[in-house]
Amino acid sequence: MSCEKISICLVLIFLLLRSCTSTSIITPDKPLRDGQVLVSAGEHFKLGFFSPHNTTRRYVGIWYNKVSVQTVVWVANRDHPINHTFGVLSLNTSGTIGLFDSRKPDAAAIWCTNISNLSSVVKSSYSAELLDTGNLVVHDNDSKKGFIWQSFDYPTDTLLSNMKIGVDLRSGLNRVLTSWKSEDDPGTGSYSLMIDLNGTLPQLFLYKNWDPLWRGGPWNGLGWSGVPGMGSPDYVLSASYVENSEEVYLVDYIRNPSFISRMTVNESTGTLQRLTWQEDARKWINFYSAPKDQCDRFSHCGAYGDCSFNMYSVGEYECKCAPGFEPKSSYDWYLRDGSQGCSPKRQGQLCGKGEGFIKLARMKLPDTTKTRRDKNLSLDECTELCLKNCSCTGYSAADVRGGGFNGCITWYSKLVDLREFPSGGQDFYLRVDAVELANSLNKSKKFHDYIKVLVPVSLSAALLLLLTTAYCLRRKKKIARRRQEGLRLSRSSRNRKMPVPDTSVGEESSDIETTTVDVKLFPLSTIIFATENFSLDHKIGQGGFGSVYKGKLRSGQEIAVKRLSNTSGQGIEEFRNEVTLIARLQHRNLVRLFGYCVQKEEKMLIYEYLPNKGLDEFLFDNERRNILDWKKRFDIALGIARGMVYLHHDSRLKIIHRDLKASNVLLDSELNPKISDFGMARIFKDNKIQEATTRVVGTYGYMSPEYAMDGLFSRKSDVFSFGVLLLEIITGRKNSSYHSENCLNIIGHVWDLWNESRVLEIVDESLGESSDHDHEMFRCIHIGLLCVQESATARPSMSEVLSMLSNQISLPAPGQVAFILRTSDDSPANMGSRSVGVISINDVTISTVEGR
Repeated sequence: MSCEKISICLVLIFLLLRSCTSTSIITPDKPLRDGQVLVSAGEHFKLGFFSPHNTTRRYVGIWYNKVSVQTVVWVANRDHPINHTFGVLSLNTSGTIGLFDSRKPDAAAIWCTNISNLSSVVKSSYSAELLDTGNLVVHDNDSKKGFIWQSFDYPTDTLLSNMKIGVDLRSGLNRVLTSWKSEDDPGTGSYSLMIDLNGTLPQLFLYKNWDPLWRGGPWNGLGWSGVPGMGSPDYVLSASYVENSEEVYLVDYIRNPSFISRMTVNESTGTLQRLTWQEDARKWINFYSAPKDQCDRFSHCGAYGDCSFNMYSVGEYECKCAPGFEPKSSYDWYLRDGSQGCSPKRQGQLCGKGEGFIKLARMKLPDTTKTRRDKNLSLDECTELCLKNCSCTGYSAADVRGGGFNGCITWYSKLVDLREFPSGGQDFYLRVDAVELANSLNKSKKFHDYIKVLVPVSLSAALLLLLTTAYCLRRKKKIARRRQEGLRLSRSSRNRKMPVPDTSVGEESSDIETTTVDVKLFPLSTIIFATENFSLDHKIGQGGFGSVYKGKLRSGQEIAVKRLSNTSGQGIEEFRNEVTLIARLQHRNLVRLFGYCVQKEEKMLIYEYLPNKGLDEFLFDNERRNILDWKKRFDIALGIARGMVYLHHDSRLKIIHRDLKASNVLLDSELNPKISDFGMARIFKDNKIQEATTRVVGTYGYMSPEYAMDGLFSRKSDVFSFGVLLLEIITGRKNSSYHSENCLNIIGHVWDLWNESRVLEIVDESLGESSDHDHEMFRCIHIGLLCVQESATARPSMSEVLSMLSNQISLPAPGQVAFILRTSDDSPANMGSRSVGVISINDVTISTVEGR
């Protein structure tokens, strides 16, 4: 065979192989198997089998082809994963797509499409195609009626450009976005975004467990009433809203086709997000999110409460009552709890007694569940309509395009979810009684009179200021010329060394302004309600810092309340530190801070509630430790390592925790670890190797020797603490539980057995006799010893530790490990888990920080 024929054959073989693994179409005789992908014609999207982070479960999904970080936008079998790689996605002769186990061809489908509008005729002229919009569609090749099924009708957590969200009134199909359960689980989560058709006007709602969390409001011709920037020509999207007898839906279009953008509902943040891809940074940029402040929370200020959030008005309560109304509960309002809303100042004064309307500008329209819409009424006609009906509480324009008043919406119930925007929004006309109307008119008249006087006075003042400024500038120039002349006459002064001003900052000064942290300030009354006035039945923990209580908010959200005592070692500095740090840190292995409460003598931190409390509650309990098999312990160690890598390397703020220990690792309902207690944490600058402090804080037994003895701390201090914790996870025993003539703690005991090649003897007996995991256990002990080496520079970084745990790479031999010497009055029972008392070592003071 000639070389030319061989080349042609090789090309044909290559093309054939490529067609077997990558195409854009599925047909009844050409299914898609695990390992193969569909690629859209323009190569914008891929469809295939994938596994989320840290799992082996297999799903069929669609993701971006030109985004370097795999981002899945649709999942077929989100609630029905498969645990093997024998899945096959096929199209049958009835036009139905199904997911099957190829080893069991006769078994029922794991997942399939629901096509109800097909005839009973079986034919083979169907095909499924992945389009460049990210839409998987099924064609009837013999018909020109369009798609008989499309993935766009069954979204998961993501809305793409050209994709509808809303209701098909003919079929009852409701296109709803629903969050993933977690980054590792695309199953149906707690948050849902949908167009709600309850009431006269459709509204956009974000729900949590089907309780309203955020309301986008009704459509006003330009955008949703609750998204004021949406109608701007500078907005990245162009939206099309359709409302007729057949459908109610919204479609977003990207104005700039070079943008890659998506809208998604995020379970971990509890928000609706508009994200754009930035390839240079290799990450998604958050363009818009909701809810973004307190006033975005549905009915935050209750009925007739007007919410106005100003991030620059520190300490000012965001809720106020609408004109003519007053707080229903003055006490709750004083405690910054507006949930009960407002009531009329004067009862029975709004029907035929000279009442009228006050215009509220830049408003998000209130909830439209009980409203009436008249599309052809003018402003005056709308005013008259509402005034004649005593049940009418207010009105506004139905359509604000062109800046006009097109059509009329009238309200007939309590006004809920009112808020005032700094800019944007629309005018709302509130019904008020005659007294309030007169007060408003008088204020308006006084304002106009004031303006008449203010304008000439202001002009005169401005002229005087201008003249004064000109005089000062002229005088300043003269003084400068004189100084320059004096410098020329005294050349010797040029080389004189001037004292350098001291710009150092006190060691314990805060690196972050607390006023820039966007966390919720809870009123004390809300916490009292949630914990039933700090009932002992709700108490779940106690430490030197104070107590921890389980609580439940009115919304049903469970919380953990860390209530600091007046005698707590964690003072106001540590409290501020914890709020400012943890509020800025977002990672699945860090505990989530919901907010805080500061009132009079009370200082409280409000966290997500984790039902399984601390890792120590399992590891060091004779019965509960049996729940933690080796796989779970290893996963916990991995999770802690990931959290520490985020703190040290991946977060915007590089954080040293300084108090990592078993009781500061909390476990969620699935025993996933979350690092907590950032009261002792410090921000660490990238260009520093270590820092020194005269105030050593932390827990004895977890401290590195250079920190405990010399006050020197660095990322390697946390590595040491992690090493101790890793050894505790393996042994199931506290660091302090090992004591003999030769061993002061767990480190010494493990080191002795390591040197005698008997190190597996330390493994927790509750893990059983099986040797299946001996190699992995031995490797973890090895890594733990590397972390607790006496030399800080010899210890690996946390990113290296994570790599060692995750990969089978060769490990260096551990050098001399550290032994923390105890003082003469320290008994073994008081060491290890107890926090450091006040002692003096080389003139370094170790502050008392009680055990948590």
